[in-house]
Amino acid sequence: MTKKRKIHGTKERPRLSVYRSLKHVHCQLINDDDGITLASASTVEPKMKKLLLKGGGNIAAAKAIGEEIAKRSIASGIKKVVFDRGNFLYHGRTKALADAARAGGLEF
Repeated sequence: MTKKRKIHGTKERPRLSVYRSLKHVHCQLINDDDGITLASASTVEPKMKKLLLKGGGNIAAAKAIGEEIAKRSIASGIKKVVFDRGNFLYHGRTKALADAARAGGLEF
């Protein structure tokens, strides 16, 4: 039996965790050492709902969330992260979020 590989975030390099459902996209910057969330962005937030006219479950919404998490993380002094896509393939919305976060200034 093989050991499951785990992605671990620290204070200097937190974990960017991505979750997507059929209707929404969520992401968090997590410090696993202390067990706290440093920043988050989601299509459920009222601010993001106003920006996204066609709903939160598409590639445009994922790009907007990627840009927003990049802004929030850089504002709190975080530039380097570890990307955690969970069990989602690196394709479509997950890739769009990652590319937008990179374009916004995050390094992973």
